[in-house]
Amino acid sequence: MSNSKELTPAQKMIGDFAPKLVELNDNVLFGDNGVWEGKELSPRERSLITVSSLITGGNIQQLGFHLNKAKENGISEEELIEVITHLAFYASWPKAMSAIMVAKELFSKEK
Repeated sequence: MSNSKELTPAQKMIGDFAPKLVELNDNVLFGDNGVWEGKELSPRERSLITVSSLITGGNIQQLGFHLNKAKENGISEEELIEVITHLAFYASWPKAMSAIMVAKELFSKEK
């Protein structure tokens, strides 16, 4: 796990329960030399891919975090709604409806 004094979100959620998974999450996925830092894709592109993948896989529990990350990476709420709408025809209507409810709740809290 990270040596910093402030705990990462993963450490707060499951650090005591699954420390190895947290270490991989914090260092390999999101760390300074992690997957999210690769130069071949921009953070914006990575967010579009990740949000689409989560929706397609029906992994709604992780979607809120990644919708926020997508916004941090320059994707507008309107673009994210369009991604979800587009995926309704490729991923499934129920997955898109579940995703849009997560987005609606998240985006309405911010206004």
